Amino acid sequence: MSGQSLPLTAAMAAEERQARRAHRLRQLRLWRRLFTRSFSSALGLAIVTVFLVFAAFGPWIAPYPADAMGAVNMKLSLHPPNWQHWFGTDEMGNDLLTRVLVGTRTSLQIGLTITLGAAAIGTPLGLLSGYVGGGTRAAIMSLTDLFLSMPGLVLAIAIVAALGPGITNATIALAIVWWPGYVRLIDAKTLSVKEEPYIEVARSLGASRARILFRYLLPNCVSPLIVKASMDMGAAILAAAGLGFIGLGARAPTPEWGAMLSIARGYLPQWWWYAVFPGTAIYLSVLGFNLLGDGLRDMLDPRTSSG
Repeated sequence: MSGQSLPLTAAMAAEERQARRAHRLRQLRLWRRLFTRSFSSALGLAIVTVFLVFAAFGPWIAPYPADAMGAVNMKLSLHPPNWQHWFGTDEMGNDLLTRVLVGTRTSLQIGLTITLGAAAIGTPLGLLSGYVGGGTRAAIMSLTDLFLSMPGLVLAIAIVAALGPGITNATIALAIVWWPGYVRLIDAKTLSVKEEPYIEVARSLGASRARILFRYLLPNCVSPLIVKASMDMGAAILAAAGLGFIGLGARAPTPEWGAMLSIARGYLPQWWWYAVFPGTAIYLSVLGFNLLGDGLRDMLDPRTSSG
């Protein structure tokens, strides 16, 4: 009997693996169809992919790498776009295409750090709030409401003013004011999931609170978390550019889109290219992440997938 049951068990395991593989393939095909049938979602993915390539390889594909470090060539000061300098030059004679390309890495790093930092703070608090409830939830949500009651950018400006201007301090300040949205999202999702039968079974079997939170509840929050993070990337880049614009973000000669716009406003409208190209980079990056977030929401929403 045991000799016969072993091949049978192995066959059942192989069938189960094959079924799981087929299910994953069907899910991937479904996601691809849902994503690609929307022109706006495909456009967002294309824009974000281009910016990721620029962020990864910008310093190597930039035509004048020294200009990203603040080289000075006054003979080329404020030249309009031409075949040598496709985006023109700035007041120091630096190639704007080079600075915009290298600035892509700076802006995306800031946006990613803000988003991950806010998610790292807000997700555990949201899980704890929704699962424990009672006084713990009241305290966490009161703190969340306190932060939400203040304009985020104004609070970030106050924090940066206290810490001192710079990319690091601007990133920390924005992450500090960004986390309440994640608490709200994860708290609501946890409240809807914690009464599911499998959570009750895990609790009755003696699973610890930490295991229930991170092994059973957190995986159910991944989909909305991904959607929110993708949309927050654009907003974080825009907020970081805003701090750079008012002089609280990146410091010269670091190429950063908001700081470039801050200097360029003094040269408008005659030297229009100085502001147009960094501003267009901000606009396209925010647009791309917002469109990508919409596509991910349609792809990961079970109600959309079932239709």
